[in-house]
Amino acid sequence: MDKNTLISSFGKWVSPINIQKLSEQVKELKQDYYTKKLTTEAYIKLLLVAQLLEFTSLEEMSDALVDEDLQKALGFESISASQLSRKNNQINPLILANLFLDLVWKIQRYHYQNGKNMPLKIIDSSTLPLNLTHYKWAKFRKTKAGVKLHLRLVFMDKDTVYPEKAVITTAKEHDRNQLEVLVDDKEAMYVFDRGYVDYERFDRMTDDGYFFVSRLKKNAVIREVYTFSLPDDCHVLSDKMVYIGTTQNRTENVYRLLEVMDTKGNLLRFITNRFDLKPEEISDIYRSRWAIELFFKWLKQHVEIKHFYGMSETAIQNQIFLALITYCLHVLIQLEMKSKKSLLRITRWLKRALWKPAYVWLRKFDGRASP
Repeated sequence: MDKNTLISSFGKWVSPINIQKLSEQVKELKQDYYTKKLTTEAYIKLLLVAQLLEFTSLEEMSDALVDEDLQKALGFESISASQLSRKNNQINPLILANLFLDLVWKIQRYHYQNGKNMPLKIIDSSTLPLNLTHYKWAKFRKTKAGVKLHLRLVFMDKDTVYPEKAVITTAKEHDRNQLEVLVDDKEAMYVFDRGYVDYERFDRMTDDGYFFVSRLKKNAVIREVYTFSLPDDCHVLSDKMVYIGTTQNRTENVYRLLEVMDTKGNLLRFITNRFDLKPEEISDIYRSRWAIELFFKWLKQHVEIKHFYGMSETAIQNQIFLALITYCLHVLIQLEMKSKKSLLRITRWLKRALWKPAYVWLRKFDGRASP
């Protein structure tokens, strides 16, 4: 009998989670001591349902347990919002961070099978606003609070991207401070925006053998060393070798400066330490940075990180990691099924077939079922 007839679509979706590894870490961190009902595994499954169905509160999760299929998946019939709140504040974020990284490793196995020698890694951050009254620990302006998700996103192709590394800080943390944390692979090409411009770090990255493309600030001082010729049909306006900065604060290395016009007629300037690529290739690499903007938009629209279930720093971090885990589980089923269907469609099908046998959901991927 096909194993997919024995498990639900939800069971199939969460199957990449290594329960044995999870249990070992829970035991090591003594997370479930004296826990009778809401184990860490049950908590993760319930919170993943909450992310998938975009529950806005712990009360909504508690009420959802009238569903007998959800009861069966979790192993209990009811749980109070207060019990959920305590667990949410007790779970060590390291458990969910490691679960996220384990899923990333499984995605990478598909990625490297495709033979991409130098993956494209996009770095950016997104601020998640919080109410200052309830989140004073996250204050970053006189009347505002928030946390910031610093992210490294791997661009496999236009259809598949995945988060590879995440750092969560308060919103007052500057993006540049996380650059060296997020840049740690010399076999990759990094892409980031003007918020990460730092001449000293650029020199250090170049000296250490890291490759990058960044947009340059408008007020950057340029000293031209050499101008490269461009083919007649090239959409790049100029391609130069330059030093960046004033005599007091100038890069020690020479860099490549390219100018292009965007679709709105604005002049964009890119800086890179790659001299071996065609100018159009550098331009296309930077344009791929848009993928991380779409990723943050997807997170904010299709999982639950607008309404937080707790007010502690621990609760916030746990919820953000659960959102990233949700996304990774979607990518893994997309890769397993070798599907070009969008994650949004895959999610919609899963929601409709959540407690039905897995084959009901999976057959949608090859079009055997009606749309």
